[in-house]
Amino acid sequence: MSNRRFARSATWLAVPCLVAAGLLAWYVTREPASPFTADAGVDTTLVSRGEYVARLSDCVACHSLPGQAPFAGGLEMATPLGAIHATNITPDREHGIGAYSLADFDRAVRHGVAPGGRRLYPAMPYPSYAKLSDDDVRALYAFFMQGVQPAATANVPSSIPWPLNLRWPIALWNGLFAPTNAYADKPGQDALWNRGAYIVQGPGHCGSCHTPRGLAFNEKALDEAGAPFLAGALLDGWYAPSLRQDHNTGLGRWSEPEIVQFLKTGRNQHAVVYGSMTEAFNNSTQFMSDDDLSAIARYLKSLPGDAQRDGAPWQYQAVSANERLDAPGAHTYVTRCASCHGLDGKGQAEWMPPLAGATSMLASESASAINITLNGSQRIVAAGVPDAYRMPAFRGQLSDQEIADVLSFARTTWGNQGAAVQAQAVGKLRGHTDPASSSPIILHMR
Repeated sequence: MSNRRFARSATWLAVPCLVAAGLLAWYVTREPASPFTADAGVDTTLVSRGEYVARLSDCVACHSLPGQAPFAGGLEMATPLGAIHATNITPDREHGIGAYSLADFDRAVRHGVAPGGRRLYPAMPYPSYAKLSDDDVRALYAFFMQGVQPAATANVPSSIPWPLNLRWPIALWNGLFAPTNAYADKPGQDALWNRGAYIVQGPGHCGSCHTPRGLAFNEKALDEAGAPFLAGALLDGWYAPSLRQDHNTGLGRWSEPEIVQFLKTGRNQHAVVYGSMTEAFNNSTQFMSDDDLSAIARYLKSLPGDAQRDGAPWQYQAVSANERLDAPGAHTYVTRCASCHGLDGKGQAEWMPPLAGATSMLASESASAINITLNGSQRIVAAGVPDAYRMPAFRGQLSDQEIADVLSFARTTWGNQGAAVQAQAVGKLRGHTDPASSSPIILHMR
């Protein structure tokens, strides 16, 4: 091929490549459209409404640290790529969001795009917040600008190494996995169901923990149209159980009032909040209105379970742990666990949760059972009062094998159908987790 022909061919090849590169550059740097053209004025009612939406959204849990100014950021979050830190979202103009317009705020919250086109990591649950209504976004903005004190706390940069820290691929991720439209009421469902769907899918971002993720760390489903939605997922050393109507591992045996009671008080006859749910309860669900809790319960009870995944329905089998002392782990259970959880596995009313029929005893994934046995539970704070009852940590008293044995005993007694726990699994979690703090995990928003 002559030089002239080569140059001509190269030119024709370069043109579409440049066009494609230009389109890609435009796509990854463009700022999403926002319906807002003017900022919200000072309105006490709007600020109060925004504070409630912030509670629904549990913004304080990630953007605050105990003992520091509310919403000043700093919380470290581990990711497979490296650590990132929650940012300062106070109205400080230098380090926070004080210079944001309402449209800037909207694009960051619902689309994950900060001013200047900088993409936010989806650790910020904007795929869920995308469903927030315009009114709730406007109220949130009013609260953060007028109801939160500015804090001159510098943001901590992420430790994700180059080139993994490049943000432009997030635009492609958003195009594949992040919705762009606010929640729209579903025809054929009443107002209570739709309100529950809105909270669960949107501000409550329940799927962030309870929905399994794909290879790209995307939630496999974002609403009830997808079977994986809220079907249970492993996260940060805990197994967030199914919120669907699975008899064994979900909410199939819970009534709507029992769901409301759990979210309002942190306990019911089936379970007590623990793990990551403790922070959600301490800082969010207990502050929700009774009407909103009833809406959540109505929506969750409408999600069908999966009998094939869940297995044969659990039925209680009466037996005393004293009758099985020849089984590995039984003696440890009797001496270490029975005083709270009972020789019969039924616990004590709503204060000491039952192990008979407990999700952590029936689920194939044993991470939650191992984690809470190793590290104990965080302190529940209901209505400002720390709970007097708390699961102690046994990492200093029991070996990996002893914990594996006692959990295997509990997971195969009283009709429980959980798989045996291996000492290697205990050892792995022991090395990757720290004992839970005995300090109450409750954060102030003002």
